[in-house]
Amino acid sequence: MQANFVISLGNKSQVPIISFSATSPSLTSLKSPYFFRAAQSGSFQVNAIRDIVEEFGWREVVPIYIDNLFGETLIPYLTAALQEINIRVPYLSVIPESADDDLIAKELYKLMNNQTRVFIVHATMPLGSRILVKAEEIGMMSEGYVWIMTDSMTTSWRSIDSSAINALQGILGVKSYVPKSKELENFTVRWKRKFQSDNPNVNAEMNIIGLWAYDATFAVARAVENAGTANLRFNRTNISGSGATDLETLGVSQNGPRLIKELSKINFTGLSGDFHFVKGQLESSVFQIVNVNGNGERRVGFWTPQSGLVKDWKSTNTSAKSSSKPKLGPIIWPGDTNSVPKGWKIPVEGKKLKIGVPVKDGFTEFVKVTWDSNSKKAKSIGGYCIDVFDAVMSKMPYPVPYEYVPFATPEGNAAGSYNDLVDQVFYGIYDGVVGDITIVANRSLYVDFTLPYTESGVSMLVPVRDNKKKNAWVFLQPLTSDLWVTSGCFFVFIGFVVWVLEHRINEDFRGPPAHQVGTSFWFSFSTMVFAHREKVVSNLSRFVVIIWCFVVLVLTQSYTASLTSLLTVEQLQPTVTDINQLLKRRDSVGFLSASFVKDMLLAMKFDESHIKKYGTLEELHDLFTEGSANGGISAALDEIPYIRLFLSKYCGKYTTVKPTFKTDGFGFVFPKGSSLAADVSRAILNVTQGDEMQKIYDKWFNNATCPDFDPTVSSNSLGLESFWGLFLISGVASISALIIFAAMFLYEQKHVLFQFYPENSVWRKVRTMSRIFDQKDLSSHTFKKTEPRDASCHCSVHSIGAYGSSTNTNCPPSPSVGSNQIDPSDFVFLVEQGSVTDSPDIPPSPERSSIELADYSHGQ
Repeated sequence: MQANFVISLGNKSQVPIISFSATSPSLTSLKSPYFFRAAQSGSFQVNAIRDIVEEFGWREVVPIYIDNLFGETLIPYLTAALQEINIRVPYLSVIPESADDDLIAKELYKLMNNQTRVFIVHATMPLGSRILVKAEEIGMMSEGYVWIMTDSMTTSWRSIDSSAINALQGILGVKSYVPKSKELENFTVRWKRKFQSDNPNVNAEMNIIGLWAYDATFAVARAVENAGTANLRFNRTNISGSGATDLETLGVSQNGPRLIKELSKINFTGLSGDFHFVKGQLESSVFQIVNVNGNGERRVGFWTPQSGLVKDWKSTNTSAKSSSKPKLGPIIWPGDTNSVPKGWKIPVEGKKLKIGVPVKDGFTEFVKVTWDSNSKKAKSIGGYCIDVFDAVMSKMPYPVPYEYVPFATPEGNAAGSYNDLVDQVFYGIYDGVVGDITIVANRSLYVDFTLPYTESGVSMLVPVRDNKKKNAWVFLQPLTSDLWVTSGCFFVFIGFVVWVLEHRINEDFRGPPAHQVGTSFWFSFSTMVFAHREKVVSNLSRFVVIIWCFVVLVLTQSYTASLTSLLTVEQLQPTVTDINQLLKRRDSVGFLSASFVKDMLLAMKFDESHIKKYGTLEELHDLFTEGSANGGISAALDEIPYIRLFLSKYCGKYTTVKPTFKTDGFGFVFPKGSSLAADVSRAILNVTQGDEMQKIYDKWFNNATCPDFDPTVSSNSLGLESFWGLFLISGVASISALIIFAAMFLYEQKHVLFQFYPENSVWRKVRTMSRIFDQKDLSSHTFKKTEPRDASCHCSVHSIGAYGSSTNTNCPPSPSVGSNQIDPSDFVFLVEQGSVTDSPDIPPSPERSSIELADYSHGQ
């Protein structure tokens, strides 16, 4: 308040105002061009305090400050810095400057009965020392407590009475750091000699404020010299009247603007370090962290704007923030201990933790509140969630007293939804919540959850129906349409391949064209039931048929299994398989009363009139029985623990279908930033990893099993993607057999392609080869005669058709030329070139003496 007044005078008279002790952050907001703060703003220290709290992992702090402008202006900066790293400030303790010891003790007792054990004191030294002395008297300077002083108290604590110093043992303090120099050492010696000579009975030391005062005086002297002293005059204000005050007649300095300009240029190394003004105040510099022990203080580290906390001043230029080493030296804490305090403690003599529990009519296996009919008070509270919490708290490393409080109206009904119950923790009415509370994102914005202790997920529950309808085409359902088409094509293809390979050497695959087509298809399709009677004599055919029979075996077995499953196992099918069906048909959907699932349904664009709530298992079953058309529901969205409980009672009548929406399961609720959440989470791991969790589950859900429960009901037909590998193998084998057969056939008939009239057209050669292919291969063992031939029969090609009829009557006409066996009774015979001169297809050529094939039916 004094600084504000003096700064207003400086603005009016245009005289620079320089302060070396006014550190209040509120003065910065004045933005007066005539105000120069030759000190650091109090707001600079809050980041150092924040980093100390973060270094030791404390999650809650309570500021204690003086109730005046000096105290309250720093608090917004302090709380904002703490909230940046999610440090909770559950309470602000304000103590008037005129408070007596009783009022101070009353406020401290209030703090003692809370959990937080980390306190930041920001006050003038007279009031601050009284607070610390009273804290020691009532036992708040014992082990487990943490006290941190701000810069103003740390700078001047040595000035208090020696009797009060004992109350400061183990306290941490933050104050500006002054680098050592020869000038500072010489000045300190001169100042002590002068001060002791003037005050022989007073023992005092120069602090940072005295150094700022010295440097500020030096800066003013230099600025005056630079500005000059030629025109140091005031322009007086003419105000007439006897009622005018001296302030009203205050003039305006003509030299003020020049002094402001020169002060802004000042830059030198003073006793306090680098001295220059940035926007009218000194820049933030290094702070030192001290620990009060005995009659003195011990430096345990530094804080710089660039590196944060560092243990050694020489390491301030390194990346200390990323180092895993301790950032502060050893500290002796209150209670003369080296163990770092946890920062919180359940007050043994204080109140018990109030743990809220939900009140519900259904699904009482999770939480069940039994009321006294006379007093309307809770007689007992039990359930699966309650037993789990009790087991977890018994594993805590320290005792935690607590009591369960039903979230209910005086009549014993639920006082609100689960979101309302969670909000009670945020408002401070409950210290925690235990029950079937699901961990969801919007709730975690206001409270902290422990690790989940149940399985997670929200699924859709639907009735099942009997699928035993008479269906004439049910036999087609085991396979998809693409698999049916592919299988049919392969049956035809395999029949064609076998016909090609067997046609010349197997009587079963010869005859009229219709007979050959029917035989080929019969042979291929009869492999489906392994009833083919035709023998295959070619090794290539046998290779193809063996592989194809294996493919058919796999197909038929899979078809049989799938059809059996359709007719027997999957008799019950879900009435709804997709949540989008409900939206299209505008069917009604159910949700558990007071559950967050309603918000999910609204987000999925369900009309609120089509959303119905239920509170018990029986209500849900009744809604399903009525159906959506009669005021009931067609499906329900609920969490998996509830669904398992419902299916255990109505096993075989309902099932779940996809999708399953991901949630994090049930968790315990604690206030934001509470250290209990982390410790309880560790205790949950100890319980869930042992046998105790299973025992609790068996106690409450021993009969909650349904052997037919399958959260992934589906009835997909077999598709081509499951068998394309088999078809690929069979296709490659068949094509390979065709290629090998074609190569052998062409090689045997190469004389037809290269020896007989090479000038003939390709098409004529193709027709000739096709005629040869259609004939029997008499060289095959399948056509060889079993009776012996005449040994004297030695016939050549020239004795058959090349020179006319054979004169050897014992020798039948030879059916072969080269490697081709041709039956003379068929439509191909051999003639010598030139013997048939009237053939239009064979031009006479006297130079050539070759044999060609002629068509008997055309007289060639």
